[in-house]
Amino acid sequence: MEIEKKKTKYIFITGGVLSSLGKGLAAAAIGALLECRGLTITMQKLDPYINVDPGTMNPFQHGEVYVTDDGAETDLDLGHYERYTSAKLGQKHNFTSGRIYHSVITKERRGEYNGGTVQVIPHITDEIKKAIHGLEGEADVAIVEIGGTIGDIEGQPFIEAIRQFRLDVGRADTLFIHVTWVPYLKTAGEVKTKPTQHSVKELRAIGIQPDILLCRTAVELNKGLKQKISLFCNVPTDAVITARDVDTIYEVPLHFHNEGLDTKILELLGVWTGAPKIEPWQELVRKLKAPMHKVTIAIIGKYVDLTESYKSLHESLVHGGVANDSQVDLVYINAEELESGDVDELLADVHGILVPGGFGKRGVEGKILAITYAREKKIPFFGICLGMQMAVVEFARNVAGMSKANSAEFDKDSKAQVIYLMKEWFDPRTGVTHVRDEESDIGGTMRLGSYPCEITKKTFADKAYGCKKIDERHRHRFEFNPEFRDKLEKKGLVISGTSADNNLVEIVEIADHPWFLACQFHPEFKSRPMTPHPLFRDFIKAGLEYAGKE
Repeated sequence: MEIEKKKTKYIFITGGVLSSLGKGLAAAAIGALLECRGLTITMQKLDPYINVDPGTMNPFQHGEVYVTDDGAETDLDLGHYERYTSAKLGQKHNFTSGRIYHSVITKERRGEYNGGTVQVIPHITDEIKKAIHGLEGEADVAIVEIGGTIGDIEGQPFIEAIRQFRLDVGRADTLFIHVTWVPYLKTAGEVKTKPTQHSVKELRAIGIQPDILLCRTAVELNKGLKQKISLFCNVPTDAVITARDVDTIYEVPLHFHNEGLDTKILELLGVWTGAPKIEPWQELVRKLKAPMHKVTIAIIGKYVDLTESYKSLHESLVHGGVANDSQVDLVYINAEELESGDVDELLADVHGILVPGGFGKRGVEGKILAITYAREKKIPFFGICLGMQMAVVEFARNVAGMSKANSAEFDKDSKAQVIYLMKEWFDPRTGVTHVRDEESDIGGTMRLGSYPCEITKKTFADKAYGCKKIDERHRHRFEFNPEFRDKLEKKGLVISGTSADNNLVEIVEIADHPWFLACQFHPEFKSRPMTPHPLFRDFIKAGLEYAGKE
């Protein structure tokens, strides 16, 4: 007997006036509130840029690349979605213009359009609607965020597609929420609604009347201002929601709830639920605002001028603080500064050192200097992806006596490539053996997504996880070179996590240290505010213990 799919209702979130208003956080917070109401939700991001995915984009331009269990390289907003909700996201939850156009052009080349002229309408818009329909039956409510800003030429096909989608599915099962800006002019002491009026006017000109407005502002909107926005934007007053700046991003769901947003959404979608269970969010915010302890962590990176590049990492450290009832002060240090500066001075007042992932040679030697400092000074150290690879290089050079040790990524002629490009590797998820070399496209040679790992007993990893088998998400090209494994282990490097066949090294440690652990995977992609990742929890705990000894 075929199981009938559940009927899914759709919420579309657009943004106006300017970028970075927080559409992604708003979408995630709405998802969290609907889950508090007992509904199941799924989420999707539609991005107008032409790149097929963000995998090869510079983090300075786009911020962090987020990775899902199934190996999708996605927009960083999917990180917000998974942190705030229990939604399990993957390939079908992030589409770009590039991916949409690639699919349409591929179909045209195969002759699927029977020789007809291929156009934006209906072919591109139909492909977008097909991507949205792919969520049907997955949850009670699908929240779809449209990237970019209303008026952007590249975003027009997506806006047209969701306009058509409402006609196809019906008004009762769709909801349009528009995030806009209501600036406060300090010199005049006034809140200005004109940018919002113009944004809604442009949206309506395209054929979409928003049902709810989320007004991003620095101050509370009083009743009079809401009535004014309501009048000029043709939206009921109780559907004009203040999206005020808050002390912590995890306060956003509570603020929206106090504004009545979840109640209004359910009313407009014709859905009945019981009272929301928001106590976990209240408890989380309490812990964040009134922690008992304080710890300072240094992040040694190359994208420190744009901390969005480390969004999941930043939040995971905050989660680790929550688990230890501690405030976590983050000090971002450019790795290149360490190469020419005073390492002792730059790292003097920190209680933990973290070297995150990254690509390219710039700043690598600075990261190695930071790792040496952490190892010799017995400061808690956490290395992630490239941070793990550089920890291996540092150990090989300065402990194992291999002065020329390096990664094949940075020195192709080194005779001691303790990190190398594995030419073939077996994917246990698909049963496929992948082949790659230096000439392969950079977007197609990485080990991506969730892979199993087995933990060695009586190690830092074992104490953190408390189980033998784990699954973690990866995004990297180079691996620990097994040719040097025995030599490094004999010198004291502990291999505490490997693939099931023992061929891939996933976690390394130094036993004679308060807490020194580095992993090839990205644990930050699986940390949640309510369930902090065990490695971040224990790293912050070790930092607090180090601070207590000072």
